[in-house]
Amino acid sequence: MHEMANIVIVGGGAGGMEIATKLGHQLGRKGKARVTLIDCAESHIWKPLLHEVATGALDIGIDAISYRGHAAAHGYHFQQGAMTDIDREAKQVILAPINDAKGNELLPARRIDYDYLVIAIGSIANDFNITGVREHCVFLDSTEQAMEIRSMLLNKFMRYASDNQLADKIKIAVVGAGATGVEMSAEMHHAVDQLRGFGYKIDSSLLEITLIEADERILPKVEKAEISASVAKELTAIGVNVMTNTRINQVTEEGLHTSEGEFIPSDMVIWSTGVKAPDFLKEIGGLESNHINQVMVNQNMQTTRDPAIFAIGDCAACPQEDGSWVPPRGQSARQMALMTADNIKLLLDGKPASNNYVYKDLGALVNLSKFHTVGNLMSFIGGGVMVEGKIARFVYTSLYRRHLIELHGPIKGTLLMFAKGISRIVHPHLKLH
Repeated sequence: MHEMANIVIVGGGAGGMEIATKLGHQLGRKGKARVTLIDCAESHIWKPLLHEVATGALDIGIDAISYRGHAAAHGYHFQQGAMTDIDREAKQVILAPINDAKGNELLPARRIDYDYLVIAIGSIANDFNITGVREHCVFLDSTEQAMEIRSMLLNKFMRYASDNQLADKIKIAVVGAGATGVEMSAEMHHAVDQLRGFGYKIDSSLLEITLIEADERILPKVEKAEISASVAKELTAIGVNVMTNTRINQVTEEGLHTSEGEFIPSDMVIWSTGVKAPDFLKEIGGLESNHINQVMVNQNMQTTRDPAIFAIGDCAACPQEDGSWVPPRGQSARQMALMTADNIKLLLDGKPASNNYVYKDLGALVNLSKFHTVGNLMSFIGGGVMVEGKIARFVYTSLYRRHLIELHGPIKGTLLMFAKGISRIVHPHLKLH
């Protein structure tokens, strides 16, 4: 008998979870391969919901999915750890040691064997080497960072609610008016409204949010300018100061300096602009990478220098026949994951990985908390159809529901949706601890 192939997936985001689940069902459960998912965290949160974690609107105790529990139920294995390197000659992933909060080593550095490796690490915000960004800004790339923002926000709200002598507003700047920055700006206003129900003597007039975008309009990656205009109008209506055509060239403890010489005072700066792969991916294991650390792949998602290694999602630079590159979108990561699973199964059967990824823009949706939802559907067909209001909100929530069903199956996924709905009725609308 042939020894079972080891398929290792590094990164437990939406793409990594979906490929691990699919291969776990089709190969792991049937003893055709050993599928292992590696992530530095213990649980999975759908990344488009991180802004809700940051404001307390989403309780990770309810919505987080345990990697270990999910792995046991779906035919794959889980290893916690952070990848530091790839030994391509030995076909091993090298993981860093795991330490506790006091620095004591819990697990030593490890090596995980693979026959096929999938890198699905995702992306982080790009600081563009701007002075002061790393020192004075907070980021929204992970659950841990979202929890840090939530703690900082609640501390500021508590201080203002308990000290009547504080006359100044809480000044928060959000740099980057993509979907994350836009949704975070609206969610913070909603959080202030909700906090009044917990006895906080504050209202939205105490919050001064400035949303800053270098492009000429917010949501610059959304094709339809009407969507950007609709969102900008709604944000302005709830009190967000929207600044476009504004480039930041320095961040200090007191605020932001623009390239035009303007100073924007801020008590807190949330940096959500730009996309790059994590720095440690730069030419990791001798693989080819681009200027933003993305691993270079062919259209079948195999890396250009090693057919046994795949990369998917935001950390992959995938070319298209027209010379363009697949944009870093959640929808493309999911589609890449499912196609890559099929290609790996072909390789296990002794066939070439013949499926090539062709990007089709299915549209974009932006949810401004309770205030407004707007978007564009099926963009690849004649520019798509613009939707807003209740229809857009329904489609937006359906994306997360689909994610749950794909990870848990239709029966358990539907039951989880009902459970989460009931929880939101019986539990407070904000998580304050």
